[in-house]
Amino acid sequence: MTGNAATVSRKVAALLLAVCVDLSLFYAAGLVATRSEFGHLTRLWAHAALRGSALTAVTLLILGDLDPLLTRVIAAHSLLPAVFETGTDALYHEDTERGSSVDVRSWLMCAGASLAAALFWEITVPDADDAAAGKEKKQKARVLFVRVLRLYRPEYLLLLGGLVMLTLAVFCEMFIPFYTGRVIDILGTRYQPNEFVSALLLMGLYSLGSSVSAGCRGGILLCAISSFTCRMKVKLFGALTKQEIGFFETTKTGEITSRLSKDTTLMGRAVCLNVNVLLRTFIKTLGMIALMMSLSWKLTFLMLMETPVAGLIQNVYDTRYQRLSLAVQDSTAQAAEVVNEVVSSIHAVRSFNTEKHEARRYDDCLMDTHNLKTQQSTLRAVYLLARRLTGLAMQGIMLYYGRLFIQSGQMTTGNLVSFILYQSDLGENIRTLTYIFGDMLNSVGAAAKVFEYLDRKPEVCMEGTLKPDQLTGNVLFHKVNFAYPKHPNKAVLQDFSLELKSGQMTALVGQSGNGKSTCVSLLERLYEQQEGEILLDNEPLKSYDHRFLHKKIAVVSQEPVLFSGSIRDNIAYGLAECSLDEIQEAARKANAHDFIMKLEKGYNAEVGEGGGHLTKSGKQQIALARALVRQPQVLILDEITSSLDMDSEKKILQTLARCPNQTRLVIAHKLENIVMADQIVLMEDSRVQEQGTHQELMDMQHESPSCRLSVPPQNGD
Repeated sequence: MTGNAATVSRKVAALLLAVCVDLSLFYAAGLVATRSEFGHLTRLWAHAALRGSALTAVTLLILGDLDPLLTRVIAAHSLLPAVFETGTDALYHEDTERGSSVDVRSWLMCAGASLAAALFWEITVPDADDAAAGKEKKQKARVLFVRVLRLYRPEYLLLLGGLVMLTLAVFCEMFIPFYTGRVIDILGTRYQPNEFVSALLLMGLYSLGSSVSAGCRGGILLCAISSFTCRMKVKLFGALTKQEIGFFETTKTGEITSRLSKDTTLMGRAVCLNVNVLLRTFIKTLGMIALMMSLSWKLTFLMLMETPVAGLIQNVYDTRYQRLSLAVQDSTAQAAEVVNEVVSSIHAVRSFNTEKHEARRYDDCLMDTHNLKTQQSTLRAVYLLARRLTGLAMQGIMLYYGRLFIQSGQMTTGNLVSFILYQSDLGENIRTLTYIFGDMLNSVGAAAKVFEYLDRKPEVCMEGTLKPDQLTGNVLFHKVNFAYPKHPNKAVLQDFSLELKSGQMTALVGQSGNGKSTCVSLLERLYEQQEGEILLDNEPLKSYDHRFLHKKIAVVSQEPVLFSGSIRDNIAYGLAECSLDEIQEAARKANAHDFIMKLEKGYNAEVGEGGGHLTKSGKQQIALARALVRQPQVLILDEITSSLDMDSEKKILQTLARCPNQTRLVIAHKLENIVMADQIVLMEDSRVQEQGTHQELMDMQHESPSCRLSVPPQNGD
């Protein structure tokens, strides 16, 4: 507490001493002004330098260092009187020496204005350490923005055409106020018909050129945006489909669809349109300033004083609006996720009678989004009000000084009208420039979400190149350890070793949750094991070409997935060159050909969404045909005969038995399927507990009561 009191005392002492020194120099300036032999402006700037040096010395002497904000206050406080009087001399061309007004009120006004200027600089260009994160964020936004522009490379010709049309539109638009002033001057002086008609004709031509060019520019840029958005959606969709299954288990579907449908569109429109507005406004601003300087450079400099005020308002608005924009994106994605969950699980919702609960949950999400958008709208309304008030104030200042300049003969009435028209547009353009630059950085918030998915590398590598001409299908699990991404601390497979021999059928049995389906998922390379390796013909699975591997390893699940389209399309799914004969042969092996031919359109019959037009047994037969048409070397069957009748089941099993070189992995509960297996593997506690033929395991069960194979005798099924 003593140290804090001492610090406060030093600061108070420094402030009092600085005020005394500054007031002394301020009053001394009035005395020097009456006796000085130096020029007025020279004396002003010398006095400013003396005051700045004295205040800096006093502060350093007592405090030992200078805070950045304090440095700016001292500089502004010392230089403000000199800058003010120099500007007044430039505007009025008066040579009378006014000197610093020796009045405490003048000193207080200077001090207040200096503090306001320093605070303005502190807000717009902060020097504090906590501003580092904000600067880094803006730098990242700039990098993302440049990256989006590079992605527009295929549309560069369209963008170039839009830029040409934009330049023509701006060029024509700039001269309309100029010729408006000319018309007023012609009408206000001696009327010259030829000059009047010429001015009107030129003004009309410039107006027509501006309208035509603006329309062409808008159409060309919309074409560029549409092309870019389509490419980005395809690119993002391709990147998403390459991600591992664990990514989709940990990422909400609503978030993915929101990025794919909304953020890609927002990224394309916001960036391209903002660049269009930025270039148009920038070119127009430069041209207007040049024309305004030719009309009155004094009024032009006065008008530019609006820029720092507009910059301060824009900086505050951008900071808050960007935060709200990100919150709205997240809230919208959450609402989309609720809809997706309810629609995909409508049976469970109906079974548990939770329709009203889900409706309330969706309503809560929408209300969160509504509240955030209301805050956005309120913030924007306040921002627009501040912009309008700033513009009106500057317009009033222009009218006041314009009247003085007309009275002094420095400009004509027509020139003032032209200048006011330019000033109205230029003020709006300056505010637009400050707004659009911040809005461009805000718009890349959507791009950041898209790039996050585009840049993500799948944890399951799919860059293998091995495609051997001959494949025996021998599979080896060697000391595999695995846990799912959602539950990294819960091991599903521990030190798991198993060999699937070519030409043999292996049956995995055991209670749910012991890793049977996990073995299938790892063999399909849906996940990557944490430890150990899985070999196919003594080569790691990741060494094989992705397309080749999934053609040689086929899976038929208990609940097969069919896609909207014909039966033919579903059987040949993923095979671009698959003849009808091959499709029919696979259907015969799956005992599906007969029931397909009984349909009205045969192989061209539609299966409906998710195969809804087919029976459960029909879907399983189609899924089996889809696997067999690939002529896989390793065939994985997950209780596929559970929905088949006895005759169909028998025919399918006989067909599969006629593939002597094919490796088959069966997850089964029916006794017939287990008995037919060349080896039965009992899984328990994430490991292989027992392994052998059905007879060997039954003998072990008789010899050891602890044997856990829960398979009834064959004649008891």
